[in-house]
Amino acid sequence: MRSLNVALDERAYDIHIGRGLIDRGDLLSSVLKRKRVVIISNDVVAPLYAARVQQALDAASVAHRLVVLPDGEAHKDWSTLNLIFDALLGARVERSTTLIALGGGVIGDMVGFAAATYQRGVPFIQVPTTLLSQVDSSVGGKTAINHPLGKNMIGAFHQPRLVLADIDTLDTLPDRELRAGMAEVIKYGLIRDRLFFDWLEVNMSRLLARDADALAFAIERSCRNKAEVVIEDETETGVRALLNLGHTFGHAIETGMGYGEWLHGEAVAAGSLMAAELSRRLGWLTDGDFERIRRIHEVVGLPLRGPALGAGRYLELMSHDKKVDAGKLRLVLLRGIGDAVIWGDAPVADISAAIEYCCEHV
Repeated sequence: MRSLNVALDERAYDIHIGRGLIDRGDLLSSVLKRKRVVIISNDVVAPLYAARVQQALDAASVAHRLVVLPDGEAHKDWSTLNLIFDALLGARVERSTTLIALGGGVIGDMVGFAAATYQRGVPFIQVPTTLLSQVDSSVGGKTAINHPLGKNMIGAFHQPRLVLADIDTLDTLPDRELRAGMAEVIKYGLIRDRLFFDWLEVNMSRLLARDADALAFAIERSCRNKAEVVIEDETETGVRALLNLGHTFGHAIETGMGYGEWLHGEAVAAGSLMAAELSRRLGWLTDGDFERIRRIHEVVGLPLRGPALGAGRYLELMSHDKKVDAGKLRLVLLRGIGDAVIWGDAPVADISAAIEYCCEHV
């Protein structure tokens, strides 16, 4: 088991990465206020792993109940969130009860938001079961639901008490989901860890083959990168925005196409190419570095082109992004591989040209 700590003073918590961790009731029970939990999962993950978590909790003498939600980004909304509240209120769940998010990024975000708001805040634990959630969304305390006008626009910062990333759960992950998660792994190399990017280029075949040692290293390195940024800027007033490379473009794709049509990581991949192309047009990124970025996404099997919504539609959707400040769109761009910057002065003509190029030529 690999472990690291997100050092946020009284909100500090551990991330454990390894095999068979969902069977570790001792790890789950170690952070509970009271030995009572509500496991919240979806109708895809629950049949695979809920019983094992329940058995682990039984062994640790923890009382539990299970809530199962419909699966998918299309259900990351108020009506599904209310299913959580209905279950909690119907069972008279108290503030000392801990919620356990068992699933991917959608479940983690929704359970975290429910935990942040139910009775003005209850503890929760992340048990992420997708690569994307293990390397990114389960860490850092961002929680949210979607709105028809924008992704993740309604939410709260609420840190988990523990993150258990069980690599064995990736064995049942569909190939498309694994590839989508790899977009977030690549992101860490691009924004702040050039040596990790170099390692990914050499070891991507091992990761795609689900080599446990390679996955454990990549997950830990990604989590460590994210934890360092979160510790420095918990509520995204500065450098934490760098973690959103490709996301402003990508969120426009997800919203414009309808939630669930593109997986989040697929949209981030296409968005990262748009950010790289814009960086090249600004004279920051070399042709060689752009080709390396394009190539690694191609090797993974991620989309290289965005949907042809038209640059005007992209810009309209991007105007709802959380990183708009004083009416100015701030984008995460690259001065080089491993060197990201937040930039609010890119000419609209260059942004539009980068979008169109990456929808037609990449």
